[in-house]
Amino acid sequence: MEKIIFVDRDGVINVDLIGDYIKHPDEFRFEPGAVQALHMFRDGGYKIVIISNQAGVGDGIFTEAAMWKVHRHMESLLKKEGLAAWKTYYCLHGKEAGCGCRKPETGLFEQAARDFTFDRKTTFFIGDKASDTNAGKRFGLKTAFVRTGHGANEEKLLDPKNPPEIKAANLLEAARQILTRISHHQ
Repeated sequence: MEKIIFVDRDGVINVDLIGDYIKHPDEFRFEPGAVQALHMFRDGGYKIVIISNQAGVGDGIFTEAAMWKVHRHMESLLKKEGLAAWKTYYCLHGKEAGCGCRKPETGLFEQAARDFTFDRKTTFFIGDKASDTNAGKRFGLKTAFVRTGHGANEEKLLDPKNPPEIKAANLLEAARQILTRISHHQ
């Protein structure tokens, strides 16, 4: 079994342009503490797998080539921080496409499950939207919800009957809680 942490991109790893999309590399900025959190996971032996909806492509707001340009820029910034580029799964369909990969659907996780061997019951997905926690729960993962990005507005939309295992201010706090929780359960 591989040690995997699934992480949403916009609003969790990087600052989300609420009401807009990151269409150019110069718009990409890490959330405070995000790089430190990724180091913590890496140092704990985890592979970071990014799961991200990019509806702006399917909705015609920016091109797939522009999305990959932003992605390559993120990878180059991570490399400068001593972090390897990890596997990333993007849903490029529009918001109304009805596809099986746009969160809260589980298609991106199903793709990852073909590429990695991991225990769903002990693997976390970290996101800033109710659709993130819903997708993670539907796939049988533990979830962590962060209040960065859309998190401050989305927290009230979380399912009170099936809440995330962790709520945190940001990715760094989520990493600390997840790694503490995991170390206590070993």
